[in-house]
Amino acid sequence: MTDTTAPEAAYLAHLAEGRFMLQRDPLSGRAVFPPRLRAPGHGGALGGFEPMSGRGTIHAVTIQPKRPPEPASVIVLVDLEEGGRMLSHMPGADPAQVAIGDAVTARVVTEGDIPTVIFEPAT
Repeated sequence: MTDTTAPEAAYLAHLAEGRFMLQRDPLSGRAVFPPRLRAPGHGGALGGFEPMSGRGTIHAVTIQPKRPPEPASVIVLVDLEEGGRMLSHMPGADPAQVAIGDAVTARVVTEGDIPTVIFEPAT
């Protein structure tokens, strides 16, 4: 039986354990982000959380300038290999070296007290 309560809490609990897991739409087979109770589009029930490869492609990129000497932030919208699209950032990335279409890999980190997913250039 699929636990449909508090999908955001379940997502964060998986991240806290270092696992990148998302729900999957049983009709399309695509991963869904952000976590939710119902599938986008048709409103049907979602499947349980499944591990993701973390591989994706940059769909859009925004450079957020910072006051020097702090480096600019690289904010990316990533199309995940399993489906779904995720907004995150690429800490430490050189803004001049990041472009739409670049392959990236997700990594689970803890920023402050909150586990989150960041992206790095794929190797």
